[in-house]
Amino acid sequence: MTDAWHKPYAAYLFDLDGTLIDTAPDLSAALNYCMQVAGFSPVSEQLTRHWIGHGARVLLEQAFIHHSKKSTINDQQIDDLLPVFIDYYAQHLALLSKPYDTVVDTLIELRQRGAKLAVVTNKITQLSLPLLEQIGMSSLFDLIVCGDTTDHPKPAPDSILYCLRELAVNQQDCLFVGDSNTDVLAARAAGICVVCVRDGYNHGEDVTTLQVSGVIDTFDELL
Repeated sequence: MTDAWHKPYAAYLFDLDGTLIDTAPDLSAALNYCMQVAGFSPVSEQLTRHWIGHGARVLLEQAFIHHSKKSTINDQQIDDLLPVFIDYYAQHLALLSKPYDTVVDTLIELRQRGAKLAVVTNKITQLSLPLLEQIGMSSLFDLIVCGDTTDHPKPAPDSILYCLRELAVNQQDCLFVGDSNTDVLAARAAGICVVCVRDGYNHGEDVTTLQVSGVIDTFDELL
């Protein structure tokens, strides 16, 4: 890693959960509501933080595997619980979730400098847009690309390439800011520079070992 990435960009793309907003407390509550419905004991928020990033279905699958101690799960149970999870979470999106320190001020400064800002998340539209609205951040972004916006979410590059087209920016003029290898793989496949926040939802991986151009501890390091 070098500091070569640290320069002004025409556009900045951001992962949502674990990068912009600490959503784990509300996701954990929704997951544990589903565990109660399924007759399981709650799982810790710490575990939930390791599982976030691949969508609600994977979150449920990981919790079932944790409880059953098996590598396979009952697909029908997951199918039945998925709408329960989404409904509960949709009604409790921003009770405890909040932006990380310096995130909002940094986004405002980048906008004032003329940069285009976008969210590129695997969270579905039904949850992403209301969350950003309730947190009070939706007006900060020129574009919000969700997990169901394109056919293939991250780690495929589709959502990032879609974003570049919509914002009319080139790969070399864009920086992706994420928190996990899912983001890194997507950004690299799309041909854009990527940095990771150190303590996001990284599935237990040390982000300094990933193919990133840089690692930041606080958001204002982007300025």
